[in-house]
Amino acid sequence: MVGRSNVGKSTLINALVRQKLARTSAAPGKTRLANFYRVAADNRPVFHLVDLPGYGYARGGQKTRDEFDALAAEYFLSRQGAASQFAGVLALVDSRHPGLDADLRTWSWLERLGAERHVVATKVDKLTQADRQRHLRELERIYSGPVTPVSAQTGEGLDELWTKIVKLITRR
Repeated sequence: MVGRSNVGKSTLINALVRQKLARTSAAPGKTRLANFYRVAADNRPVFHLVDLPGYGYARGGQKTRDEFDALAAEYFLSRQGAASQFAGVLALVDSRHPGLDADLRTWSWLERLGAERHVVATKVDKLTQADRQRHLRELERIYSGPVTPVSAQTGEGLDELWTKIVKLITRR
């Protein structure tokens, strides 16, 4: 999972596995290393979710972006062509802020890597119904494809996200 600081990567992991596994905080930038979580749930294949630190945290500035770039590049490039190659990347974006430059740069970077990638729009529960529809249409236009809307708070979209994850891990 990749995404901006405070987009909800760790919170989403906890919602997916229905327990407090990943450390979370209201303050952005809590995840500082790549955290690997072995997941064996509900008769699904065993796999690892990897929670990468967020990028774009304002107080971290360019240094934070450079740290993310270095860590992410090391993680993804070390797995290309290896038996442990990643199945895909869930690019988390805040549904309230479609088209942020940092998200678009990361999406392009993942494309250059050749990574299978999917957009997950977090925090949809914080939007009105009208804004939700408008923002999801905009996200699908920007990323040229389907977007999976989710709310870790209400559980909305988690089943659809599990379906996406299972498809990714069974294609490897």
